[in-house]
Amino acid sequence: MSKPRTLHFRNIGLMGRPGKQSVVDSLHAIVRFLRERGLHSIVDDSTAEWANLQDVQTVKRSLLGEFCDMVIVVGGDGSLLHAARALARYKTPVLGINRGRLGFLTDVSPDEALFKLAQVLEGNYSLDRRFLLQMEIRSVDGVSHEAIALNDIVLHAGKAVHMLDFSMHIDGHFVYRQHSDGLIIATPTGSTAYALSGGGPILYPTMDAVVIVPMHPHTLSSRPIVVGGESEITIRSCDSRITPMVSPDGQSSITIDDGHSLHIRKHPFKLTLLHPPGYDFYAACRTKLGWNQDNEKFSGDIGDER
Repeated sequence: MSKPRTLHFRNIGLMGRPGKQSVVDSLHAIVRFLRERGLHSIVDDSTAEWANLQDVQTVKRSLLGEFCDMVIVVGGDGSLLHAARALARYKTPVLGINRGRLGFLTDVSPDEALFKLAQVLEGNYSLDRRFLLQMEIRSVDGVSHEAIALNDIVLHAGKAVHMLDFSMHIDGHFVYRQHSDGLIIATPTGSTAYALSGGGPILYPTMDAVVIVPMHPHTLSSRPIVVGGESEITIRSCDSRITPMVSPDGQSSITIDDGHSLHIRKHPFKLTLLHPPGYDFYAACRTKLGWNQDNEKFSGDIGDER
């Protein structure tokens, strides 16, 4: 995460999570704020419709990055995951305003949104580039399905209450055959999401690595593995009676039919997150994960705990 050469922001994109009045309120406040400064708001068409945003330019969400110098996402981390898939290929920086629960990715609080946005427009910010994963389901006939994910790609058994039997190779090397409920393959960004609840390690966001976390493996010796970011992971089912499924970033699951294989590797494009002054990943972990809950109790015992 570094302080970049100041970018010139004039065309500001807006996306939001539908169904919450708080998101609507924030979107309207931001549009007014930008208009007062002579800046141009461009809103994805679905957001403009449900948020009743008037007198703004609208475009399809998939094209928002093509027209904007920066995109503001109002919602939770899930909203930013959706934005990542639409914006990564444009290299458009994204600012997240948290109207969700945790807010690891949408890290600006709504109470400070306009103040932080003013800082960004004045050139006070840092850029944080996060890589994504791409998955392909392949057969002898070629690729039958592909998708990308910022957080994780999850192999699971769907609604069936059965363990999966599958094999995993990394860069062509056989790693293991495993019986488990599935597997989580996560980026450093996703290491604080589902992978963390599965017992995986937290990776610093800029690390060039991928974490592989077994889900309830049928052996005590199966543990998470961290591999290089350039690795290619290949998974094949070993039991035709159970059809595995795969879900990228919690999207609709895709079946992996008998004879098909799942291939996962780094996506060629990165998502650029934009942080106002004061962003600190470890401070976010203390706040979001409750690391600092005993800080007052032990205050004065351990150095600087700010």
